[in-house]
Amino acid sequence: MTITLTEQEESALWEEAEQVIPPRSDPDCGSWLQGIPKQFGNGYNLDIALHPDCWLTICHHSLRDHLCIRYPESAHPVQFAVMLSGSILDSQGGMLDSEHVMISGSGVQAEIAGLSLSDQPHLLINLELSPDRLMALFPNAQGELPAELKFLVQENDWQTLIYPKTNPAIQRVAYEMLQCPYQGAAKRLYLQGKSQELMMLILAPIVAEQGNPKPPPRMKPMTITQLYAARDLLKLRFEQPPSLSELANQVWVSERTLQRGFQELFGTTVMGYVAEQRLRQAERLLQQRTLSVTEVAHRVGYSHLGHFATAFKRQFGITPSECLGGKTRDLSSL
Repeated sequence: MTITLTEQEESALWEEAEQVIPPRSDPDCGSWLQGIPKQFGNGYNLDIALHPDCWLTICHHSLRDHLCIRYPESAHPVQFAVMLSGSILDSQGGMLDSEHVMISGSGVQAEIAGLSLSDQPHLLINLELSPDRLMALFPNAQGELPAELKFLVQENDWQTLIYPKTNPAIQRVAYEMLQCPYQGAAKRLYLQGKSQELMMLILAPIVAEQGNPKPPPRMKPMTITQLYAARDLLKLRFEQPPSLSELANQVWVSERTLQRGFQELFGTTVMGYVAEQRLRQAERLLQQRTLSVTEVAHRVGYSHLGHFATAFKRQFGITPSECLGGKTRDLSSL
């Protein structure tokens, strides 16, 4: 059996659980321990404020049923998650489990659903922090965010969401965080250091890989043909694109092949390509001067005008209003 809830419905159940059994707090550590809603099963969330802009959550749950939470499009912080037991699948084809970590960048999170499976207890380390805090933890020589990490900060554009392989070093630090030998303020100091170490271990292979040019993709000719067909379908249906599973079925490839192949062949994600096509169509509509900026934003699938304006300026070097007024794009943005 699967329980399906919206984010708002899930939040209401957590608030109800807090009223029944108030959370236990430790002011010295900056932590709150809260039992999960009885409708879900047994277990707890331990939230620790490591910094005003950085939160650690340790989740230990045993679910009675599979639990699916549907999240709307929304702003999202930088997030790292390590699953030591259990698994969570998302509606974009990603999986967080004992073999994969999750890196979720800041920016706009697309509408997404997460399915927590009940076949194993969930033991999860989750870190959420602001882009400014990420820069403070990992600055370059100029005190800025290194170029290799800028993929994690998309501001008002679609966020980056990836599931790299874990490794023994990552799991070792995660277990050390669970078995912290200290209490009170010392516990908080210990977890601050271990959290930074955990993020470093997760990011190190990605930074190293970005410094090495990738060889040309080695795919079968039929797979390449299928991926081009998927791209053409997205080009036709970018306003209301199919889901990853629908798109994969239509071109006869697996979702895994679609995601990996799209990145290798076209240098962008499926969602990134859709966003690019939306912006190019928006530019064409604005140049026709028959619709307002708001109407164009809604026409190409943006529900938030600010997100649309920021993404458009980043893509073309001019604002939507300037484009509507006849100004041509900045050629350096091409």
